[in-house]
Amino acid sequence: MDKLIGYRELIKQVLTEYDNLSRQSPDTITENCLVFDENHDHFLWLTVDWQGSKRLKYTHVHIRIKNEKIFIEEDWTEEGIATELMKLGVSSSDIVLAFQPPDVRKFTEFATA
Repeated sequence: MDKLIGYRELIKQVLTEYDNLSRQSPDTITENCLVFDENHDHFLWLTVDWQGSKRLKYTHVHIRIKNEKIFIEEDWTEEGIATELMKLGVSSSDIVLAFQPPDVRKFTEFATA
């Protein structure tokens, strides 16, 4: 149980750092949102905005915790959320690159599921 609490805190820390960094850009006019659903273990960093009458919604990162592993469902960061989590001590065997097809995951250094 302590492991899951630690993973939640690390995920929130990394996503908050990315969000804070993006807000420092003078070109940023979009609204970024952090969504931390600890009851269901879903964590998102996304952008919502309007461009004229067109609605813009981008999910930059979607992470969930499942079966005591960190599943990275979507990651559009340059460095990679997995890399950031490993720098903070998360083992690659506890990270699943869920945006990769299951049959491709076995060729990565990360967990398959």
